[in-house]
Amino acid sequence: MCTLASSEFSHEAVKTHIDTVINALKTERDVSVRQRAADLLYAMCDRSNAKQIVSEMLRYLETADYAIREEIVLKVAILAEKYAVDYSWYVDTILNLIRIAGDYVSEEVWYRVLQIVTNRDDVQGYAAKTVFEALQAPACHENMVKVGGYILGEFGNLIAGDPRSSPPVQFSLLHSKFHLCSVATRALLLSTYIKFINLFPETKATIQGVLRAGSQLRNADVELQQRAVEYLTLSSVASTDVLATVLEEMPPFPERESSILAKLKRKKGPGAGSALDDGRRDPSSNDINGGVEPTASTVSTPSPSADLLGLRAAPPPAAPQAPSGAGNLLVDVSSDGPATQPSLGPTPEEAFLSPGPEDISPPIPEADELLNKFVCKNNGVLFENQLLQIGVKSEFRQNLGRMYLFFGNKTSVQFQNFTPNVVHPGDLQTHLAVQTKRVAAQVDGGAQVQQVLNIECLRDFLTPPLLSVRFRYGGAPQSLTLKLPVTINKFFQPTEMAAQDFFQRWKQLSLPQQEAQKIFKANHPMDAEVTKAKLLGFGSALLDNVDPNPENFVGAGIIQTKALQVGCLLRLEPNAQAQMYRLTLRTSKEPVSRHLCELLAQQF
Repeated sequence: MCTLASSEFSHEAVKTHIDTVINALKTERDVSVRQRAADLLYAMCDRSNAKQIVSEMLRYLETADYAIREEIVLKVAILAEKYAVDYSWYVDTILNLIRIAGDYVSEEVWYRVLQIVTNRDDVQGYAAKTVFEALQAPACHENMVKVGGYILGEFGNLIAGDPRSSPPVQFSLLHSKFHLCSVATRALLLSTYIKFINLFPETKATIQGVLRAGSQLRNADVELQQRAVEYLTLSSVASTDVLATVLEEMPPFPERESSILAKLKRKKGPGAGSALDDGRRDPSSNDINGGVEPTASTVSTPSPSADLLGLRAAPPPAAPQAPSGAGNLLVDVSSDGPATQPSLGPTPEEAFLSPGPEDISPPIPEADELLNKFVCKNNGVLFENQLLQIGVKSEFRQNLGRMYLFFGNKTSVQFQNFTPNVVHPGDLQTHLAVQTKRVAAQVDGGAQVQQVLNIECLRDFLTPPLLSVRFRYGGAPQSLTLKLPVTINKFFQPTEMAAQDFFQRWKQLSLPQQEAQKIFKANHPMDAEVTKAKLLGFGSALLDNVDPNPENFVGAGIIQTKALQVGCLLRLEPNAQAQMYRLTLRTSKEPVSRHLCELLAQQF
């Protein structure tokens, strides 16, 4: 029957016996028969009966034999994810799983609910409210505390307006579970607390008291002790702006392969692949995962509390989303390895052909403003409208860089002929080499694809490359051109030097064409800590005790290109009374001095 249910020719006929199968699941005494019934329900599930089958399997789970509980949990999680009619139902289902069978809910399962909540703005408030209510139960499973700690740390502000879930109430509720949890969960909760200080400044004194307690600062576990010390120091010395930057909301997770299906396959054994893959396609399904999971690969599992603050280095290259019917909206935080490669981009017959500089549309009016936001940072949302969100995560070392572009479809309609391209205007290609990996030509509604760019700075350059994105939405062509956030300062390597060496080098760069200077009015509040953070983000090393005026900032660095190195010295003189700055840059190349001066001046 399972085989017949997996065939598109006999699936509908098997579905007519659903009541008989459910009855067997409830009443059969033989555990092997009940397990077969659960397998058959899993195989016959589609969008039309998903809620009924998931509900019955949840009900059965409360009295199921211990030997098959984990397998039932995995099947319910897969079906809820695959055939969810809305995201709130999916969240409710996973939280019910944790409530009913928390000991059998593996990390892969609760990781997934965090992924979808992080990637979907429309469910974040509902998830925060639901998990807050779930945490109020007298007996609360530790997996629920983990999910609650993460979601409230990221999105607790969405329910903070209700007095019943005010910031102090949220903190008290989470902290009441703290001493009953394992070390890994307590580490995650400490990360939630520092997030609370950023989200809810009124809780700062209370949380600092908890972090300052001897039980934390002198904890026998080195991980908890280190977090307590670092978070206490961060909350004490960092300004509000720096704290907001360090503790900003987690970006959407990149596309990865599902580890839930991989785990279920491992439990069923190597011969169960075809049944679990569910070779039948549901043509009416517009499920969260877009259809059947790809072939599973081995995944690694980090600490359950890993990366709550998003402070890890950029992830390794992961494959973009597979074509429609085989992709995942939900990414896999438990996988650190590269995913399998999807099919390449569109064919010439079905796509807008890759544009060259002569036939792309001009950059959108706000392109310069969007670019300026990334001069002193590498990660964030580059562009967003009602259809598309583009996120960026990048890292640079010497004259090389790697950038991850995340394209998210915010609609429920599939993008067709999706073609992002990097275009080099003018002779930029002789100054900057960018290698791109093509992405899938279709992006399902609510899904996200990732594109990896490998970048090499050959010579100094003044204009950034362009990012051209073309696709069809509802049959209508869409076109968008942005400036890719790759500026010359990304290849800045900070250089430490003593005061004597600095002034000696400063005098050597004394030719008029080597210096660029700009006096300008402050566009933002003049905060010394924020200024330091921006100068460090710009790429320069800050040199202490060099300038006679301690209010001034002095920096040094080297721009690394394949052809040559360009030394750079800078001096920023703030005048708080006049709300003005004077910025002076000296480099060995005149165009570089002017360009860096313009880039940096726009940040203040």
